[in-house]
Amino acid sequence: MATRTPKEVIDLAATIGTNKAGLSSGKNGTYARFALLTILAGVYIAFGGILSVILGFGFPEITAANPAMQKLLSGAAFPIGLILVVVLGAELFTGNNALLMPAWIMRRCSVRDVVVNWILVYLGNFVGALLFVYFLVYLTGLLHPEPYRSAIISVAEAKVSLPWLTAFLRGIGANWCVCLAIWLALAAKSSGAKMFGCWLPVMAFVALGYEHSVANMFFIPAAMLEGAGITVGQFVIDNLVPVTIGNIVGGALFVGCVHAYLYLDRSK
Repeated sequence: MATRTPKEVIDLAATIGTNKAGLSSGKNGTYARFALLTILAGVYIAFGGILSVILGFGFPEITAANPAMQKLLSGAAFPIGLILVVVLGAELFTGNNALLMPAWIMRRCSVRDVVVNWILVYLGNFVGALLFVYFLVYLTGLLHPEPYRSAIISVAEAKVSLPWLTAFLRGIGANWCVCLAIWLALAAKSSGAKMFGCWLPVMAFVALGYEHSVANMFFIPAAMLEGAGITVGQFVIDNLVPVTIGNIVGGALFVGCVHAYLYLDRSK
């Protein structure tokens, strides 16, 4: 059979979630290994972010007359980050929002295990994204030339200017798409199918303009380093807080809990 059934996917997600909870608690490996996996996920997502800026805003003459083209190009490039996370096994906060839910529902991990995992992975992702931004984007000057400098500043300023409710709802949309991408990757049995499963929903969320907390750990700091008039308070309070809460709802509730309710055999 080319793909796993929804029932097989939720069983696999429960096993993965159990292992992830064990990893963050120190039961399934060292804390150093866990920390490195969280940092790598932040790096991978930031890598997708810079590629989306370079490709999406690198054809201003074309995209000026075709506004959807910029969104399509950015969307086509960004999913490389999630592909690297899924295929190479890194620890991504937004993916773990959904993956730990089946394990929790089956009582293979506690609420404390889930919360600790999310907090530690979130912080590790933040560190990875910031390291990538500073050393491999800012110091290398990738965004110094135009139109990239103006583009990243414009993107970041738009993100921190969103009304709180809008940022929250866009956060739901983004992680609904990201976690559906992970579910499609779990359903696939070949590397090519996993990559395509990751690519399509993530491309859609980027093109639609939804908000992803770990991606914003790249976009907004990169713009701040390029001179954007954004304070740390605006970054955290006006964007990261509502988007992160929205991401948790979109991933944990709309994917992890919904699919567990539909397909999980809770008698196990």
